[in-house]
Amino acid sequence: MEEVVKAEGKAKKGNASKKAKKKPEKMIKVTLVKSTIGVLPEHIKTVRALGLGKINSFNIIKDNAASRGMIEKVKHLVKVSEA
Repeated sequence: MEEVVKAEGKAKKGNASKKAKKKPEKMIKVTLVKSTIGVLPEHIKTVRALGLGKINSFNIIKDNAASRGMIEKVKHLVKVSEA
C-alpha cells in the first residue's frame, strides 16, 4: 500500500513542473518629453511612479492595465514606444 502512495506522489510532482512555463510579458518604453512644472500634483506623482524624473528620461515597464492607466493620465507629458 505504501508503494502506491509513493508512485502517486511522484506523478503529481512531475505534472507540476510542466505547468511552470509562462509567456514573456510585453514591455513598453515610456519617455518624459515635457516638463512637469505647472502640472497638477497628481500628474507629477504619476510621472514619478512611472520611474521618470528629468526630461528625456525613460523607463522600460511591463505592458499591463495599471501601466496603461498611468500613461493615460499623463499622455500629454510622455511618449510611449515598444521596447
